[in-house]
Amino acid sequence: METPETGAPQPPHHTDGASAPSRSPGRRTALRIIGGTIAAAAIGVASFGSISSAAAGQDIHSSLTIIAPAAAGGGWDTVAREMQQAQRANGLAANVQVVNMPGAGGTIALGNMSRLEGRANTMLVGGTGLLAATIQYDSAATLDDVTPLAVLFEEYDVIVVPADSPHETLEDLLAAWRENPAAVPWTGGGSFDQLVVTDLALAAGIDPVETTYISSDGGGEAVAALLNGTAHAAAGGYPDNIDQIESGRLRALALVADEPVAGIDIPTAREQGYDVTLANWRMLAAPAGITDEETGELTELIEDTIATPEWSEAVARYYWTEQVITGADVAPFLAEEHARITRLYEEMGQ
Repeated sequence: METPETGAPQPPHHTDGASAPSRSPGRRTALRIIGGTIAAAAIGVASFGSISSAAAGQDIHSSLTIIAPAAAGGGWDTVAREMQQAQRANGLAANVQVVNMPGAGGTIALGNMSRLEGRANTMLVGGTGLLAATIQYDSAATLDDVTPLAVLFEEYDVIVVPADSPHETLEDLLAAWRENPAAVPWTGGGSFDQLVVTDLALAAGIDPVETTYISSDGGGEAVAALLNGTAHAAAGGYPDNIDQIESGRLRALALVADEPVAGIDIPTAREQGYDVTLANWRMLAAPAGITDEETGELTELIEDTIATPEWSEAVARYYWTEQVITGADVAPFLAEEHARITRLYEEMGQ
């Protein structure tokens, strides 16, 4: 994992936000989650104070803060630090700082961001996981309380099983899952992965409520659950699983993407007859209340950043698929994704 001091991203083994809670957490687990949320909230408030002071009256190109709504080393943090490095290397902004503000799937950072109204030199990294967290936790702050600027790229999940699994194909796995949904335990590195499993269950005619899903705290823990037999199958980010797939410890059955991806030799679920295409996209937003001119300046800064060689190298390194959406196209995209994710949580009985 990277450290805030160096800002040097390490190979991804990450997930965004918080893992979805199990259906019947014990009291100790519940207390641990609540305690962690309170601690994260305290960190968020402290960070917010420094950002609020620094943001007042600053020009976008002379001082810019990028908020990662998670701890260092995660997917959102990686985006923030790759943007920081690309902007510094190309002189796009004179003083770029990354601030980590973890907690509650990103909604603590989102809530603090909503209090920076009119401060145009601050951007928040978000994405599918943040949107999902606002729905899952019914948070007071939503994406309606910020100014969405751009969607940057998509990262795809892969369906994997242990190398010694009897399930050679996706159809083998789904047949066993249909026969006894509770007897095929799934895992994943975060709440987004559970959404993918839910979407696959629906496409395969399986009731998601009957499925056994074991929440894991990150991709590494999910892989361990597969290898020790606790889980029989998993959905997880392709970058998180590529090493295990290439080493032969895991078998990839399907890539969850709209269409085949160059450089990834895994058939998509859609190619195999299951229309499951939920992508883990990443976005940037600014506070509410900024002017149209400031929105345009920030959008131009983002476009200049993603056109740099440094950003292109990051896209290749992390197996991101560029899917840039800006301007008037962002709001309809977010509305469509909100409806889609809401439906999946309803199917999960949440």
